[in-house]
Amino acid sequence: MKILFLGDVVGKPGRHAVRSLLPRLITTEKLAFVVVNCENVAGGTGVDPGTARELFDAGADVLTSGNHIWRSKDIVEYIDHEERLLRPANFPAGVPGRGWVVRELPGGQRIAVVNLIGRVFMDSVDCPFQLAERLMPELLAQTPIVIVDMHGEATSEKSAMGWLLAGRASAVLGSHTHVQTADERILPGGTAYMTDVGMCGPMDSVIGVRREQVIQRFLDHMPVRFEVASGPVLVQGAIVDLDAATGRALKVRRLQERVER
Repeated sequence: MKILFLGDVVGKPGRHAVRSLLPRLITTEKLAFVVVNCENVAGGTGVDPGTARELFDAGADVLTSGNHIWRSKDIVEYIDHEERLLRPANFPAGVPGRGWVVRELPGGQRIAVVNLIGRVFMDSVDCPFQLAERLMPELLAQTPIVIVDMHGEATSEKSAMGWLLAGRASAVLGSHTHVQTADERILPGGTAYMTDVGMCGPMDSVIGVRREQVIQRFLDHMPVRFEVASGPVLVQGAIVDLDAATGRALKVRRLQERVER
């Protein structure tokens, strides 16, 4: 069984690239399940109902997110009734939406997806490590296949989550930095790990934003409204081969495809 996890989709260029590429990938790679991080899909920050539906229509089975999930006020009501759209599970109790979901494939196989967010250089939220420890027995009682999106800034925090869940989760895959790392590996016990799967956004940019705006901000530290860059788009992610019976990862590889615009 093959599962694809696509990194943060950035604005309209990222959406259009995913929409044009994902259906072909599903066919050629024989993908059974697709997870997409959507937290920057609407105008470069946040997600709204329309952009979420666009990714579902392109072939995404579950959407994960991160610290920008609440940027669109329209998402608050939508996320409460759309179980396929996740917000970080370790947000404070009582916030809208859910942080994990178990989906059933047509053949009856179940797949759990968990969305966590780190605390290093990020907002102060509940501990993702303690939550993961509490949550894993509940999920593994329903399915051996558990995919974790660890949305975080610090590589050490993501790596620690990978080791915490080694041998229990099928995959721990990082998001948020928009920079694809080259450390994909199978951890002991059969857990696919990668610190950051990258982004689906303009390649000639600074993490998806017009580079001249970011450079100017570093030069003078004056406030500026960032805009999504244009030009060719990189669609980045990770493809994980799993043993469907045990949930153990057999192989993980980076995906990086260029889409012209």
